[in-house]
Amino acid sequence: MNASPARQYLGIGEVLASLRADFPDVSVSKIRFLESEGLIAPARSPSGYRKFAVADVERLRYILTAQRDQYLPLRVIKERLVPAAANATDASRTDGRTAAAGSRSVMLTRRELLDAAGIDEQHLAELEDYGLVRRQGRQYGQDALEVARTVAALAAYGVEARHLRAVRAAAERETSLIEQVVAPTLRQRSATARESAGAAARQIAVLSLRLHRALIEAALAEAGLAGSGLPDAVASWPADTGAGLQAARDGFAGEGQRQVAAGGDGRASRGYGGASA
Repeated sequence: MNASPARQYLGIGEVLASLRADFPDVSVSKIRFLESEGLIAPARSPSGYRKFAVADVERLRYILTAQRDQYLPLRVIKERLVPAAANATDASRTDGRTAAAGSRSVMLTRRELLDAAGIDEQHLAELEDYGLVRRQGRQYGQDALEVARTVAALAAYGVEARHLRAVRAAAERETSLIEQVVAPTLRQRSATARESAGAAARQIAVLSLRLHRALIEAALAEAGLAGSGLPDAVASWPADTGAGLQAARDGFAGEGQRQVAAGGDGRASRGYGGASA
Protein backbone atom coordinates (compact mmCIF):
# COMPACT_ATOMS: atom_id res chain seq x y z
CA MET A 1 0.00 0.00 0.00
CA ASN A 2 1.42 3.37 -0.99
CA ALA A 3 1.53 5.94 1.78
CA SER A 4 0.26 9.37 0.86
CA PRO A 5 2.98 12.02 1.07
CA ALA A 6 2.68 14.39 4.00
CA ARG A 7 1.33 17.79 3.08
CA GLN A 8 3.87 20.57 3.48
CA TYR A 9 1.45 23.49 3.31
CA LEU A 10 -1.92 24.49 4.76
CA GLY A 11 -4.61 26.60 3.19
CA ILE A 12 -5.88 29.70 4.97
CA GLY A 13 -9.02 27.86 6.14
CA GLU A 14 -6.94 25.13 7.74
CA VAL A 15 -4.76 27.75 9.43
CA LEU A 16 -7.86 29.40 10.90
CA ALA A 17 -9.10 26.05 12.16
CA SER A 18 -5.78 25.37 13.92
CA LEU A 19 -5.67 28.81 15.57
CA ARG A 20 -9.27 29.42 16.59
CA ALA A 21 -9.16 27.24 19.69
CA ASP A 22 -6.68 29.71 21.22
CA PHE A 23 -7.69 32.83 19.27
CA PRO A 24 -11.47 32.81 18.65
CA ASP A 25 -11.42 36.26 17.01
CA VAL A 26 -8.88 35.43 14.31
CA SER A 27 -10.27 35.82 10.80
CA VAL A 28 -9.24 35.72 7.16
CA SER A 29 -9.21 39.52 7.05
CA LYS A 30 -6.95 39.62 10.12
CA ILE A 31 -4.44 37.27 8.50
CA ARG A 32 -4.54 39.27 5.27
CA PHE A 33 -3.97 42.48 7.23
CA LEU A 34 -0.92 41.01 8.99
CA GLU A 35 0.41 39.99 5.58
CA SER A 36 -0.15 43.50 4.19
CA GLU A 37 1.78 44.90 7.17
CA GLY A 38 4.73 42.64 6.40
CA LEU A 39 4.53 40.49 9.53
CA ILE A 40 3.93 37.27 7.61
CA ALA A 41 4.77 36.24 4.05
CA PRO A 42 3.11 32.94 3.09
CA ALA A 43 4.00 31.32 -0.22
CA ARG A 44 1.58 31.37 -3.14
CA SER A 45 0.37 28.56 -5.33
CA PRO A 46 0.50 28.96 -9.13
CA SER A 47 -3.18 29.92 -8.96
CA GLY A 48 -2.52 32.61 -6.36
CA TYR A 49 -3.76 30.87 -3.20
CA ARG A 50 -1.81 31.39 0.03
CA LYS A 51 0.21 28.38 1.21
CA PHE A 52 1.20 28.37 4.90
CA ALA A 53 4.14 26.33 6.11
CA VAL A 54 4.44 25.21 9.74
CA ALA A 55 6.81 28.14 10.35
CA ASP A 56 4.19 30.55 9.02
CA VAL A 57 1.56 29.20 11.39
CA GLU A 58 3.93 29.45 14.36
CA ARG A 59 4.81 33.00 13.36
CA LEU A 60 1.10 33.83 13.31
CA ARG A 61 0.63 32.18 16.69
CA TYR A 62 3.45 34.25 18.16
CA ILE A 63 2.02 37.52 16.75
CA LEU A 64 -1.47 36.81 18.07
CA THR A 65 -0.12 35.76 21.48
CA ALA A 66 2.00 38.92 21.78
CA GLN A 67 -1.02 41.06 20.93
CA ARG A 68 -3.35 39.27 23.32
CA ASP A 69 -1.09 38.65 26.31
CA GLN A 70 1.57 41.36 26.06
CA TYR A 71 -0.52 44.12 24.41
CA LEU A 72 2.35 44.91 22.08
CA PRO A 73 1.65 47.11 19.04
CA LEU A 74 2.34 45.56 15.64
CA ARG A 75 5.32 47.86 15.10
CA VAL A 76 7.05 46.47 18.18
CA ILE A 77 6.10 42.88 17.33
CA LYS A 78 7.53 43.29 13.84
CA GLU A 79 10.82 44.64 15.19
CA ARG A 80 11.19 41.84 17.72
CA LEU A 81 9.58 39.00 15.79
CA VAL A 82 12.64 37.17 14.45
CA PRO A 83 14.63 36.89 17.73
CA ALA A 84 11.53 36.13 19.76
CA ALA A 85 10.27 33.50 17.33
CA ALA A 86 13.71 31.88 17.31
CA ASN A 87 13.28 31.15 21.03
CA ALA A 88 10.01 29.26 20.51
CA THR A 89 10.07 25.60 21.52
CA ASP A 90 7.97 22.62 20.63
CA ALA A 91 5.68 23.42 23.55
CA SER A 92 4.72 26.74 21.97
CA ARG A 93 3.43 24.89 18.95
CA THR A 94 0.68 23.34 21.00
CA ASP A 95 -0.63 26.36 22.88
CA GLY A 96 1.51 29.44 22.18
CA ARG A 97 2.32 30.00 25.86
CA THR A 98 6.07 29.48 25.43
CA ALA A 99 6.13 32.17 22.76
CA ALA A 100 4.44 34.51 25.18
CA ALA A 101 7.01 33.68 27.86
CA GLY A 102 9.82 34.31 25.37
CA SER A 103 8.34 37.70 24.60
CA ARG A 104 8.75 38.67 28.25
CA SER A 105 12.46 39.11 27.57
CA VAL A 106 11.74 41.76 24.93
CA MET A 107 12.90 45.19 26.11
CA LEU A 108 11.03 48.37 25.23
CA THR A 109 12.21 51.93 24.73
CA ARG A 110 10.42 54.66 26.62
CA ARG A 111 8.42 55.59 23.52
CA GLU A 112 7.44 51.96 22.90
CA LEU A 113 6.29 51.59 26.50
CA LEU A 114 4.17 54.74 26.27
CA ASP A 115 2.57 53.57 23.02
CA ALA A 116 1.95 50.00 24.19
CA ALA A 117 0.53 51.03 27.59
CA GLY A 118 -1.52 53.93 26.20
CA ILE A 119 -0.22 56.44 28.75
CA ASP A 120 1.59 59.77 28.48
CA GLU A 121 4.92 61.02 29.83
CA GLN A 122 3.34 62.51 32.96
CA HIS A 123 1.71 59.24 33.95
CA LEU A 124 4.89 57.25 33.33
CA ALA A 125 6.92 59.72 35.39
CA GLU A 126 4.40 59.30 38.21
CA LEU A 127 4.69 55.51 38.06
CA GLU A 128 8.47 55.84 38.29
CA ASP A 129 8.25 58.33 41.16
CA TYR A 130 6.18 55.89 43.21
CA GLY A 131 8.46 52.96 42.40
CA LEU A 132 5.84 51.03 40.45
CA VAL A 133 7.85 51.04 37.21
CA ARG A 134 11.63 50.74 36.98
CA ARG A 135 13.99 51.07 34.08
CA GLN A 136 16.75 48.64 33.21
CA GLY A 137 19.35 51.01 31.88
CA ARG A 138 17.45 53.07 29.32
CA GLN A 139 14.85 50.44 28.56
CA TYR A 140 11.86 48.78 30.21
CA GLY A 141 10.96 45.14 30.64
CA GLN A 142 7.61 43.47 30.09
CA ASP A 143 6.86 43.75 33.81
CA ALA A 144 6.91 47.55 33.41
CA LEU A 145 4.40 47.27 30.57
CA GLU A 146 2.09 45.05 32.61
CA VAL A 147 2.23 47.43 35.57
CA ALA A 148 1.63 50.50 33.40
CA ARG A 149 -1.37 48.96 31.65
CA THR A 150 -2.87 47.71 34.91
CA VAL A 151 -2.50 51.07 36.66
CA ALA A 152 -3.98 52.79 33.61
CA ALA A 153 -7.00 50.47 33.84
CA LEU A 154 -7.35 51.18 37.58
CA ALA A 155 -7.36 54.92 36.82
CA ALA A 156 -10.79 54.48 35.24
CA TYR A 157 -12.06 53.76 38.77
CA GLY A 158 -10.28 56.72 40.33
CA VAL A 159 -7.34 54.67 41.63
CA GLU A 160 -4.07 56.56 41.13
CA ALA A 161 -0.43 55.57 41.43
CA ARG A 162 -0.15 57.25 44.83
CA HIS A 163 -2.86 54.93 46.16
CA LEU A 164 -0.81 51.87 45.26
CA ARG A 165 2.20 52.40 47.50
CA ALA A 166 0.80 49.86 49.98
CA VAL A 167 0.43 47.30 47.19
CA ARG A 168 4.07 47.80 46.18
CA ALA A 169 5.22 47.55 49.80
CA ALA A 170 3.24 44.32 50.28
CA ALA A 171 4.84 42.82 47.16
CA GLU A 172 8.28 43.72 48.48
CA ARG A 173 7.58 42.14 51.86
CA GLU A 174 6.32 38.95 50.24
CA THR A 175 9.39 38.82 48.03
CA SER A 176 11.58 39.12 51.11
CA LEU A 177 9.71 36.26 52.73
CA ILE A 178 10.20 34.07 49.65
CA GLU A 179 13.92 34.93 49.61
CA GLN A 180 14.21 33.88 53.25
CA VAL A 181 12.43 30.58 52.59
CA VAL A 182 14.72 29.59 49.70
CA ALA A 183 17.92 31.02 51.20
CA PRO A 184 19.04 27.72 52.83
CA THR A 185 18.83 25.98 49.44
CA LEU A 186 20.72 28.76 47.66
CA ARG A 187 23.59 28.45 50.14
CA GLN A 188 24.38 25.04 48.68
CA ARG A 189 25.84 26.90 45.65
CA SER A 190 25.06 24.30 43.00
CA ALA A 191 23.10 24.46 39.77
CA THR A 192 20.63 21.91 41.12
CA ALA A 193 20.10 23.94 44.27
CA ARG A 194 19.49 27.12 42.26
CA GLU A 195 16.94 25.30 40.11
CA SER A 196 15.22 23.90 43.17
CA ALA A 197 15.15 27.32 44.85
CA GLY A 198 13.78 28.98 41.73
CA ALA A 199 11.03 26.40 41.36
CA ALA A 200 10.07 26.69 45.02
CA ALA A 201 10.06 30.49 44.86
CA ARG A 202 7.64 30.48 41.94
CA GLN A 203 5.39 27.89 43.52
CA ILE A 204 5.23 29.95 46.71
CA ALA A 205 4.44 33.06 44.65
CA VAL A 206 1.55 31.24 42.93
CA LEU A 207 0.18 30.10 46.28
CA SER A 208 0.52 33.64 47.64
CA LEU A 209 -1.48 35.04 44.72
CA ARG A 210 -4.22 32.50 45.32
CA LEU A 211 -4.26 33.38 49.00
CA HIS A 212 -4.66 37.08 48.09
CA ARG A 213 -7.59 36.20 45.86
CA ALA A 214 -9.33 34.18 48.59
CA LEU A 215 -8.76 36.87 51.24
CA ILE A 216 -10.04 39.66 48.99
CA GLU A 217 -13.13 37.64 48.06
CA ALA A 218 -13.82 37.03 51.77
CA ALA A 219 -13.32 40.73 52.60
CA LEU A 220 -15.65 41.83 49.80
CA ALA A 221 -18.29 39.40 51.04
CA GLU A 222 -17.98 40.79 54.57
CA ALA A 223 -18.43 44.30 53.21
CA GLY A 224 -21.63 43.24 51.47
CA LEU A 225 -20.01 43.38 48.03
CA ALA A 226 -20.24 39.70 47.20
CA GLY A 227 -20.71 38.82 43.56
CA SER A 228 -20.08 35.90 41.27
CA GLY A 229 -16.45 35.66 42.34
CA LEU A 230 -13.21 37.12 41.10
CA PRO A 231 -11.66 35.86 37.87
CA ASP A 232 -8.63 33.72 38.60
CA ALA A 233 -5.54 35.89 38.14
CA VAL A 234 -3.30 32.80 37.93
CA ALA A 235 -3.81 30.97 34.65
CA SER A 236 -3.41 27.46 36.00
CA TRP A 237 -2.69 25.64 39.23
CA PRO A 238 0.82 24.15 39.03
CA ALA A 239 0.43 20.42 38.63
CA ASP A 240 3.64 19.77 40.56
CA THR A 241 3.13 22.22 43.43
CA GLY A 242 3.59 19.57 46.09
CA ALA A 243 6.52 17.92 44.33
CA GLY A 244 8.26 21.23 43.66
CA LEU A 245 7.97 22.41 47.24
CA GLN A 246 9.01 19.04 48.62
CA ALA A 247 12.12 19.06 46.42
CA ALA A 248 13.03 22.48 47.75
CA ARG A 249 12.33 21.44 51.33
CA ASP A 250 14.61 18.44 50.93
CA GLY A 251 17.47 20.79 50.22
CA PHE A 252 16.84 23.09 53.18
CA ALA A 253 19.14 22.92 56.17
CA GLY A 254 17.33 22.31 59.45
CA GLU A 255 18.92 25.36 61.00
CA GLY A 256 17.89 27.51 58.05
CA GLN A 257 14.30 26.39 58.44
CA ARG A 258 14.32 27.25 62.13
CA GLN A 259 15.71 30.69 61.33
CA VAL A 260 12.97 31.33 58.80
CA ALA A 261 10.30 30.20 61.26
CA ALA A 262 11.81 32.56 63.82
CA GLY A 263 11.42 35.47 61.42
CA GLY A 264 14.60 35.49 59.39
CA ASP A 265 17.98 33.95 58.77
CA GLY A 266 20.21 36.82 59.71
CA ARG A 267 19.87 38.48 56.32
CA ALA A 268 18.43 41.92 56.05
CA SER A 269 15.10 41.88 54.26
CA ARG A 270 15.21 43.87 51.08
CA GLY A 271 12.53 45.14 48.76
CA TYR A 272 12.77 46.10 45.13
CA GLY A 273 13.34 49.68 46.06
CA GLY A 274 15.70 48.98 48.95
CA ALA A 275 13.36 50.44 51.58
CA SER A 276 9.79 50.07 52.72
CA ALA A 277 7.28 52.50 51.34
